[in-house]
Amino acid sequence: MESNSLPTELILTHPRQSLGSTKLDWTPQPGNYLDFQGKTYAVLERHHKYQLKSGRYRLHKIDLYVQSAKRPDERSLVNGHWVIGDASCTYNAHSEIVRCAINPDGPCQSCLNHEIDDPQLSSTPPHQL
Repeated sequence: MESNSLPTELILTHPRQSLGSTKLDWTPQPGNYLDFQGKTYAVLERHHKYQLKSGRYRLHKIDLYVQSAKRPDERSLVNGHWVIGDASCTYNAHSEIVRCAINPDGPCQSCLNHEIDDPQLSSTPPHQL
């Protein structure tokens, strides 16, 4: 590959529309957040587009399917992955995209159903995000 940055198109999932194209020097995974034109988006899906060149397929472009979101105030590191909310809670989804079914918008500390299941897992304070 000639360059470390690939053309990337951002596509809003609902309503489905292109937000525009950019070149990124990193490869966002589903669950990552990125800022584009002053707004924050959560990456839901990533699709690769390949092109046949000189008898070989090369990664030509990336399509990122995103939704408008705000960065979560609470995150926990679980097995090398960031999850939203307090991972020690019984009801935490251990997901990079959704906190839990009971209180998906959070915060965990003020939730009436917040129950500590595994004290080894703990939230990272917002200043360490």
